[in-house]
Amino acid sequence: MSTAGLRETLAGGVLRIVLDRPEKRNAIDDTMMTGLVDAFERASTDDEVRAVVLSGAGGNFCGGADIVARNADRSRKPRAGSIQRRLPVQAHRLVPLVMTVQVPVVCAVRGWAAGIGFQLALAADVTIAADDARFWEPFCERGFTPDSGATWLLPRRVGEVRARELLLLGRALDGVEAAAWGAIHRSVPGDELDAAVEEVVARLAAGPTAALGLTKWLLHAGAGLPLEQHLPNEAFAMELSSRTEDFREGLAAFKEKRPPRFEGR
Repeated sequence: MSTAGLRETLAGGVLRIVLDRPEKRNAIDDTMMTGLVDAFERASTDDEVRAVVLSGAGGNFCGGADIVARNADRSRKPRAGSIQRRLPVQAHRLVPLVMTVQVPVVCAVRGWAAGIGFQLALAADVTIAADDARFWEPFCERGFTPDSGATWLLPRRVGEVRARELLLLGRALDGVEAAAWGAIHRSVPGDELDAAVEEVVARLAAGPTAALGLTKWLLHAGAGLPLEQHLPNEAFAMELSSRTEDFREGLAAFKEKRPPRFEGR
């Protein structure tokens, strides 16, 4: 698919989405936002997709939403309520899609991950960053309030006290700190980032896709449920996953004492 500011390729079961506006630190404009939503919606229904990789072109992952471009034309004042109408189909559609699409999502971060860039890193299943990457929530320093799930994701990832430090005081984290705080999976030296990401992607793309997707769903759904209400979800997921070809391959590999060869079916 072709969308201005995005590059998408699908090969070997891996959908690679690259934010491609390096001259703007890959800040996401409205066209890119629509393209990202479309890409993740397609990934949710395309049986060829077994993993998604989200990265940025050049030296940065994502500098946030391009609010400068949106407000460049001062002669066109938006109607009251335009933000409230727009967000549910843009950023507030994209972040839940990343979290709920039933294939693993891996995020590779170099340079800046600000605003929605930070939220995408938080929402991904595995995020690996360069040690010198910079994670930042710029909202209050710019005089407005957080969006794209920042106030929901951060307390759950790093705790409420640290979330206040990031959101109210505007502290930026480098990759090492972000990993230590639990905001991302891990950080590595910049020259090792590509190899570290590819190792994880290869493992996920070769995994039991249905079981991985259902496990992802269980983790997300269970976060807001008491145990007694969540256990039926586990039974439902077990029922579905045990009917897959990958489940039968997993059993055969265990009996034959060999690595499984999952096909994502």
